[in-house]
Amino acid sequence: MSSSELGREWWRGAAIYQIYPRSFADSNGDGVGDLAGITAHLDHVASLGVDAVWLSPFFPSPMKDFGYDVSDYRGVDPLFGTLADFDALVARAHALGLKVIVDQVYAHTSDKHDWFAESRRDRTNARQDWYVWADAKADGTPPNNWQSVFGGPGWTWDARRGQYYMHNFLSSQPQLNVHEAAVQDALLDVARFWLDRGVDGFRLDAISCAMVDPALRDNPARPPTNSRRTRPFDFQFHIHSQSHPDIPLFLERVRALTDTYPGRFTVAEVGGPNVELEMQAFTQGDHRLNTAYGFNFLYAKALTPALVREVLERWPDTPGTGWPSWAFENHDAPRAVSRWAPPGHEEAFGRMKMLLLMALRGNIFLYQGEELGLTQVDIPFDRLRDPEAIANWPLTLGRDGARTPMPWVAGEAGLGFSTVEPWLPFGPDHAALAVARQERDGASMLALTRRLLAMRKANAALVTGAIRFVEATETVLAFERESGGQRLLCVFNFAAEAREWLPEDADSWRVVEQVGEVEQWRLGPFAGVIAERPA
Repeated sequence: MSSSELGREWWRGAAIYQIYPRSFADSNGDGVGDLAGITAHLDHVASLGVDAVWLSPFFPSPMKDFGYDVSDYRGVDPLFGTLADFDALVARAHALGLKVIVDQVYAHTSDKHDWFAESRRDRTNARQDWYVWADAKADGTPPNNWQSVFGGPGWTWDARRGQYYMHNFLSSQPQLNVHEAAVQDALLDVARFWLDRGVDGFRLDAISCAMVDPALRDNPARPPTNSRRTRPFDFQFHIHSQSHPDIPLFLERVRALTDTYPGRFTVAEVGGPNVELEMQAFTQGDHRLNTAYGFNFLYAKALTPALVREVLERWPDTPGTGWPSWAFENHDAPRAVSRWAPPGHEEAFGRMKMLLLMALRGNIFLYQGEELGLTQVDIPFDRLRDPEAIANWPLTLGRDGARTPMPWVAGEAGLGFSTVEPWLPFGPDHAALAVARQERDGASMLALTRRLLAMRKANAALVTGAIRFVEATETVLAFERESGGQRLLCVFNFAAEAREWLPEDADSWRVVEQVGEVEQWRLGPFAGVIAERPA
């Protein structure tokens, strides 16, 4: 069913597939994925039935944070190819009916960026205020108590200027001063560059960190907790080092620009404790971003009916509230089946989780390999690449275990990802989950994902309909989705034992889709069902 038939913008209710370029497909035999590798495998992505691909950063970078430390916003790192390779990727995606979303990192740059090289030179240059600079205290210590996400103070001394510069992440990722109109103008010019190359939208990375308190006030301390805190960052409420109330005003400028290119789409990544408030502020009305997603599920230790209900009910279907997006997995979070499934139940849980994701109100994001049921990989210390994992090992799980290469062909060296040793190792069970192997199995997780995406797209109630929760016990979740004359009932068993849950007028519902064993509303372990009541 097309977007026009649904009477909606293409992005509303869309399914978006995230590609982490380093780990998708290696076309030149260096052990690292690249743009040409992505282009060669876009048929796989299109076959899933998703609407768009989101590409994590591929821009020139020293790769200290694997591309999120950008040294040139308008190019392609040689590791990934060339601008011509990017253009070919966009052309192939569009030919397959796929939109292309690219990351934009507006909170910081690499310390190797030309902007920072000029800004740090002295205090009188044209870009002197493009980054967050501050004098030392009288005793030479940093200007305030802000801490960085990856450990240690959020300030680094620079002898050239005789000042500290601020960074929310690595010291090699200096904080942009997005309060400055000239910085905003430069970032909008970057966006225009990629829009002119044919991209269909942007994912704005860590946008909550784009502005800090100009007065540089200390962050308040968090109260003591029984849980162990592994980073100084965890000892503070970050009310002054991020989440400034002027960020939405900058986002209005971003939206005004993208609106001059018909059909373009914007989504914000939002982290932190006040995620819903910021997500809704960033997407309020029709003059800010189209949607936003947070880490409600990505960092949740358990997936429960109560959590799903609590999170979704914060997004009522009322005018001006904004439109949410949801992800169970991405490149920053451990694989969901490894986080949430009881040992021995990974496959059944993964299927139920996939059906649940398809039934949520909002956009949905699938992370590469999620359609295969990939599990988290335990990376040995000597193979770690993630700076956060290395700094806090072994107490921080880190991100490498979810960034391992895609397994394409079980019988080939490098599992079809590369002809040489890849930059990160495969999981011991990943060969058995390879794409080619699942292609031959009509009952595979891959086949199920395609079927469920087709089912979601064919039912307007799932794409854009309202949601109403009926039940959320310790183990059973039930809610309805409704649009126009269509009414769907979605019921899920979160337990490893069978559960029975009877709706009103149980005999009047017709099953549309199910995973696991479902017999007369008796749901087997990790089973789920979507049913329709005929009009």
